[in-house]
Amino acid sequence: MTFMTVMQSGFNEILYYLSVHVLLCLVPAFFIAGGIAAMLSSGAVLKYFGPQAPKPLAYGVASVSGAILAVCSCTILPIFAGIYKKGAGLGPAITFLFSGPAINVLAISLTARQMGWELGLGRVIGAVLLAVGIGLLIAFIFRKEETAKSVDEDIFATDEESKPTVHILAFFGILLAILIFGTMAIPAISKAIIIVILLGLLAAVCKYWYTRDQVLAWLQETWHFVKLIFPILLVGVFLAGAIKAVIPGEMVAATVGGNSISANLTAAVVGALMYFSTLTEVPIVAAFLDLGMGSGPALALLLAGPSLSLPNMLVIRNVIGTKKVMIYVLLVVILSTIAGLLFGIIVG
Repeated sequence: MTFMTVMQSGFNEILYYLSVHVLLCLVPAFFIAGGIAAMLSSGAVLKYFGPQAPKPLAYGVASVSGAILAVCSCTILPIFAGIYKKGAGLGPAITFLFSGPAINVLAISLTARQMGWELGLGRVIGAVLLAVGIGLLIAFIFRKEETAKSVDEDIFATDEESKPTVHILAFFGILLAILIFGTMAIPAISKAIIIVILLGLLAAVCKYWYTRDQVLAWLQETWHFVKLIFPILLVGVFLAGAIKAVIPGEMVAATVGGNSISANLTAAVVGALMYFSTLTEVPIVAAFLDLGMGSGPALALLLAGPSLSLPNMLVIRNVIGTKKVMIYVLLVVILSTIAGLLFGIIVG
């Protein structure tokens, strides 16, 4: 393995990411994040995700809200940053960060179709339980900070006007539709027509229901997230591509056969380090299964892989700090390992 081969793999990963994911996947996610920061009132966010929101509501909504989003561990980042910046509690925000890439409907359905309903069902149940568990644990570990945040919340959310619900639903509904249809495997012409129609509807909503200053604030917040996240995201994608050249897939598959603790842990660690673009983890894991990977390690990889990656770690460190990121990564690896081990025992 030469140095140039590793560098070439890293650059190829960047080129692939730019060509496949940026235009129709990451760009809409940035606009959604900017909309959350500029268009939503603090009270609207805090009602569902805030430190004082009822825990069943906050964690329940956060654990399943990514179901309609076909996003990867990187595309979820600007949306997570927008929610957290707006005042969401750390626990619910982390729950959303984990569940968003892990539980989207397209990934679950593809998993069940390609690898069997047992693994598909195990993935959705494991993703929800791990998302809530990780969020609760991090909220508990950093409870002093959350208490201080709760004290400030009343000041943060007082006397703030919010847009009518129908305006908010229309604005974000169109942005979500652009993200969803942009990532769907449909003919290019059909996709282009749908997106053009949605962009027209979005322009009409902005013109008639939002002021010029509100639209400018949305664009400014979107650009802020692009500057914060995109450069370091490219660095992380390059590193992930370089690792792919250094660690061949065959070597990884050979170490994760059976259902031992070491096999599940290895799968979880590899999943946490590798970058899987949206839905690509499914054919990769399916190939590993054909090469002898156990069902338990497969689930561990499916849980840790989509929700974590080197680009993901580098970016969220800028949002929540090094200590929280280290604990988040450790919890994802440990709980994914346990989930894979239990799943392997259940399915035999």
